[in-house]
Amino acid sequence: MISGSLTAVEIAAGVRSGSLSALAVAEAAIGRANAANPRINAFTTLTPERALAEARAVDRSVAEGRDPGPLAGAPYAVKNLFDLAGVVTLAGSKINRDDPAAPADATIVGRLKQAGAVCLGAVNMGEYAYDFTTENTHYGATRNPRDLTRSAGGSSGGSAAVVAAGIVPFALGTDTNGSIRVPSSFCGIWGLKPTYGRLPRTGAFLFVESLDHVGPLAGSVADLAITYNAMQGPDPADPVCSARAAEPVPSDFEDGNGSLRCAKLGGYFASSASPEALDAVDRVAAALGATSAAELPTPGLARSAAYLITAAEGGHRHLSRLRARAADFDPGTRDRFIAGALTPAAWLLHAQKFRASWREAVRAVFANADILIAPATPVSATEIGQEMMAPGGVSLPVKAHMGIFTQPISFIGLPVIAAPVHTPGRMPIGVQLIAAPWREAALFRAARILERTGVCAAPAAPLP
Repeated sequence: MISGSLTAVEIAAGVRSGSLSALAVAEAAIGRANAANPRINAFTTLTPERALAEARAVDRSVAEGRDPGPLAGAPYAVKNLFDLAGVVTLAGSKINRDDPAAPADATIVGRLKQAGAVCLGAVNMGEYAYDFTTENTHYGATRNPRDLTRSAGGSSGGSAAVVAAGIVPFALGTDTNGSIRVPSSFCGIWGLKPTYGRLPRTGAFLFVESLDHVGPLAGSVADLAITYNAMQGPDPADPVCSARAAEPVPSDFEDGNGSLRCAKLGGYFASSASPEALDAVDRVAAALGATSAAELPTPGLARSAAYLITAAEGGHRHLSRLRARAADFDPGTRDRFIAGALTPAAWLLHAQKFRASWREAVRAVFANADILIAPATPVSATEIGQEMMAPGGVSLPVKAHMGIFTQPISFIGLPVIAAPVHTPGRMPIGVQLIAAPWREAALFRAARILERTGVCAAPAAPLP
């Protein structure tokens, strides 16, 4: 049996050299998925026939002397809001079950197929991506592979769970207010939210168009980089996927710190964090040689504005569904969408104006730092069904406040890598590495330092 500990880079190298067959890799991954899914509830749709067909195509390319692609034979899964040809795009909802199957793959899925990756299927998420815990009313809660009593995070919880469980080396997720970074933190893996507009969203069921990002979650920095590179490139069908959307990270990206200037965010980003979150930030800051501190201006206001825009745009997008099938929503999701749909237009305009001014204010902070370091979540993975948490000694609702540190960052589209910090005997927790727009290369340099020094890692979780 081929081990689930192999990285995508290792799999591709083995397939290209002939020491591995893509078909055998796919069969092993399907076996792991079938064995693990009853315990973690991650897959909503397994596509074994597709996976085996794609794997055979990769093996044919190798046998015929053609380039099988940089991800040759590497298995992966997608959040179930990405279109997969022949599969209904559920987006975590009951309502979408009645939709016809997608006629074609999402652009980003098609690019991964061209790169030789093998798709195992679609995974669970929060309903319409409006969620931080993937405790889905319709499809059940996805369980954290590191502790089955705990949440995998959300809304890309299924994506994080299948990577953490060692079923696949990487998966696709989306991030509006933290939906890649929160599950990466909970499950102890790497996650990338690129600059807004870097990767195409065509064929993805959007939540908030002005905030939605797509990106990979992975078990290693190298896998995060190679998948990120494979998905890049402008897309005329996505108006925000810009001409700057093709700046690949070199495969030999610099390991050393060199002139990388790192600063730890304080103030808001420390006041509502648990001791474990602050300890993780300190460990990362020390490894990166961060000797200075920084503060973002009024991040609490930025989060409030992000909340308002999220609710208003999301409510408007789902207005016809709310009118026709309100009873088929999760009640909590439904009520948030209704409240958003009733938001006065003047409030939304004010939030967008503030967004523009805040973007410029934050830009000035990067004059003195290349990387800003902050917690990804205020606490580690919460228990399934847990309603309250008390980071910093203040009692807060879990589902409303798990994005307290991620929302201000995605509000202005900054690129972020969530880096996993593991402590023996405790659940892992993530740290955000934040850069200025289009500076993903700096993030990967910092992430590689953390991985090579052992401060951050993403070992697969042996399921009980």
